[in-house]
Amino acid sequence: MSSTVTPLKHETLVIVGNGMVGHHCIEQLIEQDALARYDVHVFGEEHQRAYDRVHLSEYFGGRDAESLAMCNADYYSSHGVKVHLGEQVLEIDRERKEVVTGSGRQPYDKLILATGSYPFVPPIPGAEGNSRLVYRTLEDLDGIRAAASGARRGVVVGGGLLGLEAANALKSLGLEAHVVEFAPRLMPVQLDDAGGAALKARIEALGVGVHLSRATQEIVAGEQHAYRMVFQDGEFLETDLIVFSAGIRPQDALGRVADLEIAARGGIVIDSECRTSDPAIFAIGECASWNGSVFGLVAPGYSMARSVAAQLAEKPHEPFYGADMSTKLKLLGVDVGSIGDAHGATPGSRSYRFIDEATASYRRLVVSANGKTVLGAVLVGDNSYYDTLLQYAQNGIKLPADPSALILPQTEGAPTLGPDALPASATICSCHNVSKGAVCCQVDAGVTDLGELKAVTKAATGCGGCNALLKLVFDAELAARGVAVDKSLCEHFAYTRQELYGIVRVEGIQSFAELLAKHGRGHVGCDICKPTVGSILASCWNQPITDPALIPLQDTNDTFMANMQKNGTYSVVPRIPGGEITPEGLIAIGQVAKKYDLYTKITGGQRIDLFGAQLHELPDIWGELIAAGFETGHAYGKSLRTVKSCVGSTWCRYGVQDSVGMALRLEDRYKGLRAPHKIKFAVSGCTRECAEAQSKDIGVIATDKGWNLYICGNGGMRPRHAELFATDLDDETLIRIIDRVLMFYVRTADKLQRTSVWRESLEGGLDYLKDVILDDSLNLAAELESQMQHVVDSYQCEWANAISDPEKLKRFRTFVNDGRADPDIHFVKERGQRRPVRASELHLIPLTQEVL
Repeated sequence: MSSTVTPLKHETLVIVGNGMVGHHCIEQLIEQDALARYDVHVFGEEHQRAYDRVHLSEYFGGRDAESLAMCNADYYSSHGVKVHLGEQVLEIDRERKEVVTGSGRQPYDKLILATGSYPFVPPIPGAEGNSRLVYRTLEDLDGIRAAASGARRGVVVGGGLLGLEAANALKSLGLEAHVVEFAPRLMPVQLDDAGGAALKARIEALGVGVHLSRATQEIVAGEQHAYRMVFQDGEFLETDLIVFSAGIRPQDALGRVADLEIAARGGIVIDSECRTSDPAIFAIGECASWNGSVFGLVAPGYSMARSVAAQLAEKPHEPFYGADMSTKLKLLGVDVGSIGDAHGATPGSRSYRFIDEATASYRRLVVSANGKTVLGAVLVGDNSYYDTLLQYAQNGIKLPADPSALILPQTEGAPTLGPDALPASATICSCHNVSKGAVCCQVDAGVTDLGELKAVTKAATGCGGCNALLKLVFDAELAARGVAVDKSLCEHFAYTRQELYGIVRVEGIQSFAELLAKHGRGHVGCDICKPTVGSILASCWNQPITDPALIPLQDTNDTFMANMQKNGTYSVVPRIPGGEITPEGLIAIGQVAKKYDLYTKITGGQRIDLFGAQLHELPDIWGELIAAGFETGHAYGKSLRTVKSCVGSTWCRYGVQDSVGMALRLEDRYKGLRAPHKIKFAVSGCTRECAEAQSKDIGVIATDKGWNLYICGNGGMRPRHAELFATDLDDETLIRIIDRVLMFYVRTADKLQRTSVWRESLEGGLDYLKDVILDDSLNLAAELESQMQHVVDSYQCEWANAISDPEKLKRFRTFVNDGRADPDIHFVKERGQRRPVRASELHLIPLTQEVL
């Protein structure tokens, strides 16, 4: 009879710190089979087991502590790891090789310090008590939530990554949020001056106040708010709570007391093996200093953890020689990317810059003196360039003849870097050090599911920034081997948008929660699936987007049914079907604009746009417009925007059909349709084409026999002429065909796909679409028409729906407990109307301009 002999564990390993890096070290020890050699004890100062600090801000968005946890409750015990939560290590006794806690002593043979960092709070008089909040742990966030109760304004001291996340948290709690930064720009480590300026403009446009080059001298009692922050220049800012996020400091106190070598700027000194000055003690993560540097990202900490775990398992390991600090972030919804030498500090380096002040977008590419390799990059506003630039930088890929093409707006013929161009050594996931070669190996081993690939390699399970690149490489490798590629919408839904539309329609699913529970994975969804499902639900059932279950799926514009502008105010666009308006209607709009002092402009779609409305004014403005006979123009939605028209046969001597009458009919029919992207129509009364119908998603041009229909055109950054689809149609046939085209588009398009791109992606092209729509080759015509009729029959004005519901009206406040206006929004007179101006620009206004 045979028996299994379990080897005795002859050494004790103590890990101090149960954060992300400490937890990853345990995972690596388990994976490397090192636990057969050690009894492992883990001490964590917090009462929660390791949780995901990278996504900490989601705690305010509905995620609980359990969903943020990095392992199941029984993970440690099932592997024989003894965890001591809520137990702080007070001292290291190096002579006796013991750690001292409040409850006793624990011997060790090997010790790993993974104590992380702590928030730096500047020594400002008055920065104590209730005013002193930090943004680091779940307990800190609970404190911020409690302090926000009853507060109106919150200030974050620090304009770095965590500071901007904290500002977003304050905003999500309903507070007016401000950021105070000592440096002259936001994110001074990652961004250059122009990048910082672009980020500032975008964040201010979201309603967050930004105060740069400000040093707080003291915090005293306020007059309008609880506290007053007095700046060095004598100016001040009052607030109800203050969150300090002015950087981090290595949590190296244990090392100092134990007389380990400490770096000049803090941090426990380690060598390339992550050993401290005591050979029995390792340090990993933010508490460690290698070559004088402390690394404040999770990826370098994970690299250290892997190295130490391999050494303890007596297996080959990679020494730690520093780390790439490139980052891809989304701060308050704004894309920010920083790669390598972002500041162009390398001698002889050259820079290419793209600046779009209209959208506050900025891109900078730093290349070597010989112009052959990428050294660094800065991105603000659009991170779609990030993965390509990172691979050029990391792998020394030769630049195209015109390097600037890598950051210019993407057009046909622009240089691309497909997965095939990446070497096997290219790093796909820096958090877990997963290369393209590792992905290929898993595909060769039979992995065909993205979720399985993530589970096996851990790729994209750290910060998540490599998700898109990982999927791109994975899909390319599957396709190269003749394997069907997974077209999942995201990690929460293993379906395409088209498939999800079918599920929602067939099963009659009415909510995101129901769809996720029946056909998805996870608890809360993501920025990909939530708006996509929101669009599908709106297209299928046409329920008010302001219903409580649908609000979390909307973006800012849809949430408040108005377009947010750069200074945090909103523009209001009432529907003016076909551009036709009565004198009484013009007078009513003028009276509203005059009463609320709104900037007015006639748009390219024959509407009147009213700019400068504050959040609390929107319901009152809507109410007056509705009373005058107007309704929402859906200018904020992925829906029908406008139906432009000429004056047609009624007035024009060249017109052959009543283009205005047809435009009114089309706009009235399709005004409630929600789609994957915005839709624009135009109707021209003759072939002179004054309404420019051939640049629209749906274009109608009159002939002496009826109407010619053009489809799938658009203007914008990638203009495309519409294509002639059917000719000489009578009124009813025209509308039936448009019904079918639009519903087939809604049914089959990808997320955020314009009709022009959808048309180009259709296999079989225009002939296929004609077969489906005109010849009914799929027997769908009656169903598509019926679905459109449901949209028509269920239409209701979203403005009217909101102002008739007291609960919905509660969201339209600048301050959660106060109906006052935003005091930080300022205007000046220009060309007879007011324009927005930031508070920081007030001293630059000429005396000839009047400050309102």
